[in-house]
This record gives sequence, structure tokens and C-alpha cells, in this order.
Amino acid sequence: MNWPSVGVVIPTRNRPELVRKAIAAVRDQRYPGEMKVVVVYDQTEPDYLLASTEGTQVLVLTNWRTSGLAGARNTGILALDTEYVAFCDDDDRWAPDKLRRQIAALLAEPDSEFATCAIEVEYEGRTTPRLAGRSRVTVDELARSRMAMLHSSSFVVRRESLVESAIGLVAEDAPGSQNEDWDLLLRAARRAPIVHLDEPLVRVLWGRTSHYAYEYATKISSLRWMMQRHPEISGCRPGAARVYGQLACWSAASGNRSQAWQFSKEAVRANWKEPRTAIALAAIAGAVRVENVLSALHKRGRGI
Repeated sequence: MNWPSVGVVIPTRNRPELVRKAIAAVRDQRYPGEMKVVVVYDQTEPDYLLASTEGTQVLVLTNWRTSGLAGARNTGILALDTEYVAFCDDDDRWAPDKLRRQIAALLAEPDSEFATCAIEVEYEGRTTPRLAGRSRVTVDELARSRMAMLHSSSFVVRRESLVESAIGLVAEDAPGSQNEDWDLLLRAARRAPIVHLDEPLVRVLWGRTSHYAYEYATKISSLRWMMQRHPEISGCRPGAARVYGQLACWSAASGNRSQAWQFSKEAVRANWKEPRTAIALAAIAGAVRVENVLSALHKRGRGI
């Protein structure tokens, strides 16, 4: 088999120890083809000592596009000349056969452009697998649910599909670079179902190291951006209810009870069974704190 070349983009900011582990896991891949790694520093001074020409080449760059995760990823994509591009966040780690198995799955379907795999979530020393229960993911399924197991650190994409506007680059106008991964999945799935390996080949670290864990205003802005950008979401009643339920929860967490109440009503109109609405209403009433609910869900590898 002629294995295609793959470039791995690792955006990073203020995580020197974690990014070294992420790089090491990528370089330990049992992949028969050519690999390159691009580490893109965003809003922080780069560590050029990470660069290497031995074995798998590691290039260190500074984000020269829009500040944030999306711009950093695009900086890496545009710096590469490989046939495929893979993403890995700086606090995540790949299993040794992750890349080989995903590329093999893509090559088995010549019309496919995008692959993902399942993940295992690490939170407070506990790991929980998150599986999708399927081998293909459609745009309708992504409109109904974000499908959190399709994590950005599992993405493998044909590079030409990203840079030649077939799918397009990562959206740099996503508020706070949040939900840019869901947006990319939806854009890719409109063209062809996403190939998915339903095995946890990526370990994702959750916790207070996240740059976005408690940025509620940004969470709200990015979800509203998604609703405006993707009519498939508002056109799917369970999907719309899910987003409105999240908006209600983040509004309640930020102290905006009036806005939380309005979003809760929208969630009920779309789907009265949406469980996030109950969390938001309990938070509005002062019976629970959203942060406590979120922590309890994280222990099970889930979020709101």
C-alpha cells in the first residue's frame, strides 16, 4: 500500500509539559507513511527547542492568522504540503495505531474526505470511553447532536479539501474559537458522510486546564453563531432544543436569569423532553449550581 503523507497540527498556549506529551504520542505513531508535525504557538512565545529533524520532523511556528485556536490550526494547515492533515490538541494523546487505522479507513473509501474516531475522557484520574455506536456520521446526525466523541483531536482530513474551499479552512470568525470543530464537521458531512472508527484511539484531558471551561459568554455567543450558520440545527427539533437547553444553562451560570428563562422556553417549545432545560430551571431557582452539575457529568465523561 502507498501510504499518503500526513501532517499533524498541534496548536498550543501555555502548556509546556502537556504539549511535549502530545508531540511524543504523535511521534510514536506506528504509521508507515511520511509524517510531519507542526506545533503552532498562539498568543505566547514559541519554544523552538521542540523543533526536530530527526525521525518525524517537528516544525515550530507562531500563529500568524487570527488569534485563537481556529487561526492557529489554519496556520498549521497552510504551512503543510502533505496529502492529509490531522489535528491534535496540546492536552490530548493519541494511541499508537490511531493514525494508521484512520488512514486505512479513508483509503478503503476513495470518495471519503474526513475521518474521526471515538475517544476516552480523562477527568480527575478517571477515564471514560465515549463511543458513537456507528461507522458513518451524517449531517442530520450532527444537527441532532454535537456528538462529543467526534473530538477535534480525532480529525483527519484531506488537505486539499480544506485549502481549496471544498470544505474550507477552520472558521476563524467563530466566537472565541468555540464550536469551530462542530462547524467543520457539519460542513464536511454536507459533502459526504464522515468515516468513523468507533474505538477510543484518543485520550482527551478534561478539567481546569481547559482554556474555555468557564467562559460562559463565549459559549453563548458561539452557540448562537452556530444556529445562524447552520439551518440544519434549527430545522431539527431535538437539535434545536439541545442548543437552547445549553444556552439556558450557560445563561443561568453567568447569572442572567431572564435570558436563561427565555432560552428554557425555546427549548421546551422545540422538545419538552430536553434534559438540559431541567438543569437550567433548577439553576434559575437556586436549587443547583451549573458548575456542580458540570463537574458531576465530567466524572462520567460527559458535558452539558
